[in-house]
Amino acid sequence: MNRRGTHWRVFLGAAVAGAGLFLYARYVEPYRVAVERVTLTLPRLAPPFDGYRIVHISDFHLDGWMTPERLERVVNLVNEQEPDLVAITGDFVAVSVDYISGLPGPLGRFEASDGAVAVLGNHDHMNDAGAVRRALSSAGVVEVSNDVRTLRRDGAALHLCGIDSVMEGYDRLDEVIEALDDAEPGCAVLLAHEPDFADESAATGRFDLQLSGHSHGGQVRIPFLKTPYVVPLLSRLGFSFVPPLIYEYPSGLYEVGEMYQYTNRGLGVIYARFRLNCRPEVTVLTLRSP
Repeated sequence: MNRRGTHWRVFLGAAVAGAGLFLYARYVEPYRVAVERVTLTLPRLAPPFDGYRIVHISDFHLDGWMTPERLERVVNLVNEQEPDLVAITGDFVAVSVDYISGLPGPLGRFEASDGAVAVLGNHDHMNDAGAVRRALSSAGVVEVSNDVRTLRRDGAALHLCGIDSVMEGYDRLDEVIEALDDAEPGCAVLLAHEPDFADESAATGRFDLQLSGHSHGGQVRIPFLKTPYVVPLLSRLGFSFVPPLIYEYPSGLYEVGEMYQYTNRGLGVIYARFRLNCRPEVTVLTLRSP
């Protein structure tokens, strides 16, 4: 009887713990946006840009949960970081064009001295890329997909480059390299929605930093395990409903060749509204000149 009672206590304890974990992952962590601060010394960054601050956000997946009101609170948090530039790496909407109209209002409120730049993600193309582009333009966000925008300070250049969605086949790295060839020397930062593109971009030797999203950091990470777990694992196992290009560089900072790669965990959710040990993220990157 004592043994049976012990088994029941263990079972009830596990059930209570499991329910608590479920409630936390569903109703607490998705709302707890973390501000991650990263300082990077980039060899080609000119002294006039020393201390340049980029706030990186990604993967809103605007839907019935990630509403314009919620996005406005994210914009307020971004503005509190006093960015020189806001960089957005795609997936503005989730599964319906009905929510695209909610983008311009919040995104038009960024307070950054050099404004905001963005590239599109796979979900933007899967919905209505044209409508997303019109919403970004209306908000004053500059799209740099397959393009280069150059900032100048005291005769020095900082190139902001972008790649359109690799997963959907719209990437044109050759066009970006050609634009860089025609520009003056300077540090180059690449926005690429899919993080595993870093292998290709780093091989060119033209980029100092790549900023990406797409992976959601795995969205669910098993505690005490270093590698983000659920989404990248399912991708590696070949599940067709999970997008590829996320399991080599799924979360945080990496060095790929001579280039830094940073993958933001995103702000929205996909497949299920759960986050565990993987809080949504606003990244503040401070760039330093040698």
